[in-house]
Amino acid sequence: MALINKIGDLKIWQEARVLDKLVFEFLYNNSYLKDYDLKNQVNSASGSIMDNLAEGFGRGGNMEFRQFLTVARGFCAEVRSKVIRATDRNYTTIDQSNELLEKLELVTKTINGFIKYLNNTDLKGSKYKVEEEASDYGFDLKL
Repeated sequence: MALINKIGDLKIWQEARVLDKLVFEFLYNNSYLKDYDLKNQVNSASGSIMDNLAEGFGRGGNMEFRQFLTVARGFCAEVRSKVIRATDRNYTTIDQSNELLEKLELVTKTINGFIKYLNNTDLKGSKYKVEEEASDYGFDLKL
């Protein structure tokens, strides 16, 4: 069993990082830039996904990590809602928003899988199993 010692080793955090980069590109390559409040809210919420994953991991316990995973999942829902709002306001195209919505769905599913894994594992703290047990819950811990 491999130990995961840093947040950057977790696929879930890596996927959230890719999402954050996509959101940043989305914000600065569209007329979205003119709606400063919405732009700042989306930027902040997408960063909060990564940040809550990191903070939960840093706490070192499964119960606290699950709590922060649910907060990160909530921020995924917030970003999803704001991307849809941006599309409704014609700040972006449906194709542009669909790319983000697909990545949000992937991150949300990965978070859900990780929550299920933590609910069912006897491993605690940073001893998350990288092998088959994690994939039983629909995600990989490590790339």
